[in-house]
Amino acid sequence: MKKIITLFTFVLAITFTASAQDVKTVTLEQTKGEFTQKQLTLSEGEYIFNIANHNAGTDVGFVLIPEGADASNPKNHIKEAYVKKVVTEGTTGSTKKVSLKKGTYSYFCPLNKTPQYTLIVE
Repeated sequence: MKKIITLFTFVLAITFTASAQDVKTVTLEQTKGEFTQKQLTLSEGEYIFNIANHNAGTDVGFVLIPEGADASNPKNHIKEAYVKKVVTEGTTGSTKKVSLKKGTYSYFCPLNKTPQYTLIVE
């Protein structure tokens, strides 16, 4: 029985490790009134976005929407893509895991008043 439990624990650990490796991380930087990355092209999959505040002069955040959606309506926001808490000057915040399907999206920061930028998922 002890060997079975050990084997099960080992298999479970491998499964969690393999799943964690499938999630990719994208780091985006905001400065005053803009993201430094003006367009992104990613593969279909799961991502965590790290949002860095480099002298933006205000707290920053992150909003991701399908292209063409009304950005002013929170119902159109991909909620998992919100940073877990606002990102203060000189720090980096992260989102939850976001599943992206093929298509075109827009990203922006309503706090730092950035334009909308294009994210393409191939």
